[in-house]
Amino acid sequence: MLQTYAFGPEATAQTPPLLIAHGLYGSARNWNVIAKRMSANRPVISVDMRNHGDSPRAAQQGYEDMAADLAEVIAACPGGKAHVMGHSMGGKAAMALALTKPEHVASLLVADIAPVSYGHTQLPLAKAMMAMEISDLTSRGAADARLAAEVDDPGTRAFLLQSLDLRANPPRWKLNLPVLAAEMDKIIGWPDTLTGPFNGPVLFLSGGASDYVQRAHRPRIKALFPTARFASLPEAGHWLHADKPRAFEASLAAWLERVER
Repeated sequence: MLQTYAFGPEATAQTPPLLIAHGLYGSARNWNVIAKRMSANRPVISVDMRNHGDSPRAAQQGYEDMAADLAEVIAACPGGKAHVMGHSMGGKAAMALALTKPEHVASLLVADIAPVSYGHTQLPLAKAMMAMEISDLTSRGAADARLAAEVDDPGTRAFLLQSLDLRANPPRWKLNLPVLAAEMDKIIGWPDTLTGPFNGPVLFLSGGASDYVQRAHRPRIKALFPTARFASLPEAGHWLHADKPRAFEASLAAWLERVER
């Protein structure tokens, strides 16, 4: 089963948890602050997705596989149901879960991703991490300087380096980079076998400065998720939870309050 991290009160059949699924190259750690703040009023479970963080390594990274992982976590909760929030790759996994195992999903919030195939690959980042010599690294600053040779953006480097374990001997990436690289077409794609529909409550929350969820995607979204609502966070990019954390948290809290009335 996936590595899980629990926050707040224990889940019960009457109080299903909020389950947080992170995106590609991330981990549950990226969501710690939001998970802790949301847990003031409800149980929260965050997970390391397969081939990320401390979760098991696997040979596949398809969305049906990731949905099954999430279903296993939720099935172990009292009542077997959760409010599910997923970002990017985690958002696609959450959508796949809702379409294949709807009985486990009390509500769904999809953060800045649509159920479509994308043309912009994240393969160069995997290649940059795999090509980088890390065995002699002893500091985050040195790692950042070395990764800068291949990755220009400081924010992207800071995000990736959260998955570099410098305390290990020797240092290691807490990512199964060869599999993520080999499965990249699946990760940026979307399986046509998932037809739905999921009729439960769904919110697509996008970054106002992001182009991941476009108006042209709405017919496809509505075909799979007929009740879908749409909202955006102004001036936030694809990593909307990092760009506007308090606004993201407020939107998530308002959504959960709405669906729990």
